[in-house]
Amino acid sequence: MTSNPSLPLVIVNPTSAGGATRGAWARMASDLRTHFGAFTVEFTEAQGDARRIAAAAAARGAKLIIACGGDGTISEVTNGILESNQEVELGILPSGTGGDFRRTLKIPANTAAAARVLRDGQPRLIDVGRVSFVNDLAEHETRFFLNVASFGLSTDVLKRAGTADTGKWASALGSNHIRGKLSYAMSTFSATLSASAKEVYIRIDDGIERRLKIAELCVANARYYGGAMKIAPNAKLDDGLFDIVTIGDLGAFKILTSAPRLYLGAHLRMDQVAHALGKRIVARAGETEAEIAIELDGEIIGQLPATFQVVPRALRIRCPRP
Repeated sequence: MTSNPSLPLVIVNPTSAGGATRGAWARMASDLRTHFGAFTVEFTEAQGDARRIAAAAAARGAKLIIACGGDGTISEVTNGILESNQEVELGILPSGTGGDFRRTLKIPANTAAAARVLRDGQPRLIDVGRVSFVNDLAEHETRFFLNVASFGLSTDVLKRAGTADTGKWASALGSNHIRGKLSYAMSTFSATLSASAKEVYIRIDDGIERRLKIAELCVANARYYGGAMKIAPNAKLDDGLFDIVTIGDLGAFKILTSAPRLYLGAHLRMDQVAHALGKRIVARAGETEAEIAIELDGEIIGQLPATFQVVPRALRIRCPRP
């Protein structure tokens, strides 16, 4: 459908929420019209489409672009908006498996309630992250992220989740959305059991470069990742700083038994967990030949070396009123 730039554009990822968005869209669209108003819509067909559609819509003069999907869809739309260099506001209509970014903003998961936020909410300028990294073609690339970038156990989980077959137990559950959550949970468990610590060099701002042995390192703009883990409980979206959370070499048993602390945001008090603030983080593998994957907003995009930089107040986003 060709969008009308005078109306808000909704970019829908029908494969989000384990494919459940495709079947739910008619109901979601009805709720959106009822509680928000008129809009135009475009559907993605492949990875990268949301980024391309958002950039093209911004160039045509769209003023409000709404991402309908999960964290990956929101991230793609954000990249399209920022790359356009146009004055565009981002809106969120949640329909994903994790929904981590909307939790920080306190945007409700319910479609009708989220639509009312789109109608009655207020714009807010927030920070974004910009990362330069090496992609799978061994080329240097730059991307933006809204939520969390990380490397270590998280990328092992994503790799397993991307290839996992949850088998007859998941099939018996019926729902694609439930199967997606089950796949992620199973992948987390198996990745943790087989995980090994990674050695990396890290420099924060103008500090000294340090060699660390880590299970996980997160560069957080927002608070949640990995399906509601409160990894950076003190993160603020408009303070011009990343929260850098480093989880040391805990071992599988300690990681699994510490999971409740991660979900509650109580892990920062653990001896093996370090927290710091910074505007710029440079990371590289501890061994020359080591390949350490990195993820942005739930998508593996390449590997170290990488440089993470805060871009203060770079994105206008519609949020609930206080």
